[in-house]
This record gives sequence, C-alpha cells and structure tokens, in this order.
Amino acid sequence: MTGTDTARDPERATLDKAAGENFPVAPFFLPRAWRADLMAVYGFARLVDDIGDGDLAPGGADARLLGVSAADAEDRLVLLDAFETDLRRVFDTSGPEPRHPLLQRLKPTVRRHSLTPEPFLGLIAANRQDQLVARYETYDDLLAYCELSANPVGRLVLSVTGTSTPERIRRSDSVCTALQIVEHLQDVAEDLRRDRVYLPATDMKRFHVLEADLATPVAGASVRALVAYEAERARHLLNEGAPLVGSVHGRLKLLLAGFVAGGRAAIRAIAAADYDVLPGPPKPGKVQLLREVGVTLRGEG
Repeated sequence: MTGTDTARDPERATLDKAAGENFPVAPFFLPRAWRADLMAVYGFARLVDDIGDGDLAPGGADARLLGVSAADAEDRLVLLDAFETDLRRVFDTSGPEPRHPLLQRLKPTVRRHSLTPEPFLGLIAANRQDQLVARYETYDDLLAYCELSANPVGRLVLSVTGTSTPERIRRSDSVCTALQIVEHLQDVAEDLRRDRVYLPATDMKRFHVLEADLATPVAGASVRALVAYEAERARHLLNEGAPLVGSVHGRLKLLLAGFVAGGRAAIRAIAAADYDVLPGPPKPGKVQLLREVGVTLRGEG
C-alpha cells in the first residue's frame, strides 16, 4: 500500500500491520466470527498505540476523522483525548455513531460480547502515560504500566471467546505482562530513540548500567546481565500463566499456546544472541516457534 493509499484508508493501513506483529492476532484456524471480532479489537489496540508512538499514517486522515484540527494533529495527548471521546460513542447506545471507521468496526463486537469500556480505556491510559512517563523506577512500577498496556488485550481475548473466569484472567495477565516485558527487551534500542526506557532504574543501578550503555552498537557485559535478569523474570511470568492453555479446548487452546510459545521462543532468541539486544530485536525462527508450541500444548517447559 502506498503512502497515498494509507492516507485515504487509515483503517486498512492499521489492520495491515497485523501481519508484522510478534504474536498471532487472528490466525486462520480460528472460527470466522472470532477472527472478525479479534481483528476489530486489534484495530483499536493498534491505532491507540500508533497515536501514542506518533506512528499514524501520513496525511492526517486519522486526526480529521477524530475531529482534531490540523494545528493539533501532532499533539498526541489531544489525539488520545479525541480517540477516547470517539470510543465512548461505541458504548453510548443513544448518542451519535463513532467517527473513526475502526471504532465503527468495533461497535458490533462490543454489542455481541457485552464488552465493557474498561479494557479499552486502560489501553488509552497506557498511551497517555507514555507521553508523561519515560522512565520506571521499580519493577512494580513497570508491572503497573503493563496492567494498562498489555493485560487488557488478554482479557478482551477471553471475553470475545466467552471463556473469561477469574482464574483465567489471572493467568492471562501473567502471560500478557510477560509478553510486554519481552517486547521491551527486544526493543531497548528503539525505545531509547523514542526517549523511553522500560528497564527499571533500580535494576539498572544494581547491574551498574547507565543509559549511555544502552546507546552503544553492542551491549557490554553489564547490559547483557541486566537483560538476562529481566528475561528470566518474563520466563517465570510465562510459566505462571501457561496453565491457562490447558484450561481451554479446541482452537482457542492452540491460539493461547501460540501466545505463550511466542514469548518463550522470543526469550530463547534473546538468550541465543547472548542477551545483546542493542543491534536489533532478536527474533525466533519458525522452527523454534513451532517447537515451543508443541512443548506448551503438552504442558511442558
């Protein structure tokens, strides 16, 4: 799709990004109805992240759809406020229709599954936080951020598939937080270019890592030790959440196994790079990913 095309069709431009995600969004083996609803949720989550990261398609089409003036089109907080206003139209049965096509697409999904606003508002809040908070002092601070930025996605998957229970939500939160931490580890260099550091400051001090050490082409021993420490934390979270896979059946079991296996494979890829994430995100190969899916489905690892 060309730049002109993305400007004309911001909905398509956003949904096309699904193919490049680390973990499957709505794989082919799911029932068609689930796939449609999961893509509607993905479209929301992807667009709010693009607003927060300043990665909207060129041309300002999304800002215009949200009723934001050209003068404010680059102000991420203004855009997030406008996006929240439009989201509330999804849940307001007596008011006007949502303005953005991705939110128009989301509305039937919300109705079909009686979804509540809270997970969606959490994702918006996480992106607001990204505009205001660029560093995290402690691991608990980072976990609180993941509660907004990652956990709502898993909760929405459970709601869309009609499998939400308190225990599954708890397990899902562990998996989603782990996946968020893994993504942060893969993207240390990219995040730093955005003036964001998701490695807890107390851990950086413990391992004698300065921000300047994260800006080098190759990681030194201290950075590698820090990344290994955080990767182990993510692995433990994945193991805590992995019983979620065995609690469901059929194609949903395969989907959730893919999430857990994707995180495990990514951690193995980071380890295979000797925990040097600075040259670029270490990515697992397909064979490694499939192997991890098999291990996860068997309840091993």
